Amino acid sequence: MWTARDTSDTHESTIIAIANQKGGVGKSTTAINLGAALAFQGERILLVDLDPQGNTTSGLGVDRSAVISSTYEVLVDETPIEDVIEPTSVRELFLVPATIDLAGAEIELVSLFSREGRLAKALSQIEGQYDFVLVDCPPSLGLLTVNGLAAATEVLIPIQCEYYALEGVSQLMRNIQLVKQNLNPQLEVEGVILTMFDGRTTLSSDVVDQVRTHFGERTYKTIIPRTVRLSEAPSYGEPIEAFDPMSRGAIAYRELAREFRRRHGRT
Repeated sequence: MWTARDTSDTHESTIIAIANQKGGVGKSTTAINLGAALAFQGERILLVDLDPQGNTTSGLGVDRSAVISSTYEVLVDETPIEDVIEPTSVRELFLVPATIDLAGAEIELVSLFSREGRLAKALSQIEGQYDFVLVDCPPSLGLLTVNGLAAATEVLIPIQCEYYALEGVSQLMRNIQLVKQNLNPQLEVEGVILTMFDGRTTLSSDVVDQVRTHFGERTYKTIIPRTVRLSEAPSYGEPIEAFDPMSRGAIAYRELAREFRRRHGRT
């Protein structure tokens, strides 16, 4: 069972939605490995799996078929989130798991009161108990992603270094702006993370230049490479930091976590 933190002397939790409506851009990989790297660097981290595919859940070694309560129960049944949090194999890294039930939540939420604010309400119950809450949003712009954006103060956008990298990003930015105007005035794009970089191709380098031109200083300097070890780690239920700490992927996510912490004044 997870252990509550003494909140008598803690700062507010920073809630970050990891979002991009394109699939396969490294959202779950980033949620798992940035979360784990931050935990290894001394931060207390909660991952919220908001994706019905449950890649963050299974990638941390949690058997989705054995999960009793999940994000679905938090959103639809208003189960207290503290009853759903599970520890992971990494000290100070905790998880609100997802199951396939979450696929039905998009439809069920439509008729429910305060449907866009249910995750925000749930997370308010554990304010100050984590340094950072990372919300892994599904690859869509539906009600689950809106819940993630409405709960967050910041958005991290992973963009893969491949063809059509910026396709759909303008729509995502419009939706972020709509959520900011109508639901969550605090919401800002914290940064853009370049993922799946292949140094052997000019395309990857071209995409890096394109994204840096488009997003400027919001683009993280650290670039995540495409590696076999990064893609293997989820099948072992471990973050890359535990699976192969000397691999290029682990080194990149460690550096990303340091850069992330510097941006948040946590050096």
